[in-house]
Amino acid sequence: MADFSFIILTYNEAIHLPRLLQSIKDLNAPLYVLDSGSTDETVAIAKAAGAVVEQHSFENHPKQWHYALNTFAINTPWLICLDADQIVTPELRLKLQQFKNQNYADINGIYFSRKNFFKGKWIKHGGLYPFYLLKMFRKGIGYSDLNENMDHRFIVPGKTVIWKHAHLLEENLKENNIRFWIEKHNRYSDLVAQEEIERMQQLRNQTIKPRLWGSPDERTAWLKNLWWKMPRYSRPTVYFIYRYFFRFGFLDGRTGFIFHFLQAYWFRLIVDVKIDELLKKTDERD
Repeated sequence: MADFSFIILTYNEAIHLPRLLQSIKDLNAPLYVLDSGSTDETVAIAKAAGAVVEQHSFENHPKQWHYALNTFAINTPWLICLDADQIVTPELRLKLQQFKNQNYADINGIYFSRKNFFKGKWIKHGGLYPFYLLKMFRKGIGYSDLNENMDHRFIVPGKTVIWKHAHLLEENLKENNIRFWIEKHNRYSDLVAQEEIERMQQLRNQTIKPRLWGSPDERTAWLKNLWWKMPRYSRPTVYFIYRYFFRFGFLDGRTGFIFHFLQAYWFRLIVDVKIDELLKKTDERD
């Protein structure tokens, strides 16, 4: 029996799925795909690769992952959960080829190191590298954090390890069209604004304990707590300056400036505007 299976989320990923499948083909691991209504060749590509495919309408990433983890009848002791726009590098593939469940008896989760690409360029600075994602964990132990509305992360009780030098590459080729990026993040800003309103109303709490010097996800939780305490409208400016100058985002060149400006400033400013709009609607109803 294989030591791990892959789960992949898809929606119109014909442009991405073949390269991901090619990068994991030699691992001969069971493959499961949860699709949210693709209208291109995504499902056919997945089935041709031998994947078990299920369909489920999309609400947000945490709920979609929750459905995937609780739907597929998976028999391997470990799961690897990937997005369709990610690629397993040869270094990571070698680590997985050498992986044996018995060698990780006291481990419940493994972080992969990610390299993020935008418009064909690796965005190396601005705090985006190294960046660790919890992508591999024991079946029945790791779960999707439903207290997040847009950012999706898995929670694994117990001990985890980081594979620092075995990378996932992440590049959404659709985002080479800036209209796609803007429309996508405009939708995401709705989810983030609504989530922050619910946190103000104490309807949501962080599942992960915030710790600055803890695991990568505990550190993210600590930084989110700090973010929520900062004044709206000024915090996007502070964050962009921090990333672009203090974390050397300017070294990523012109493409890096576009990415850091849009992702660190524009997106978060739109979120703050939408929070105020939601608060105004609440006041008007009251």
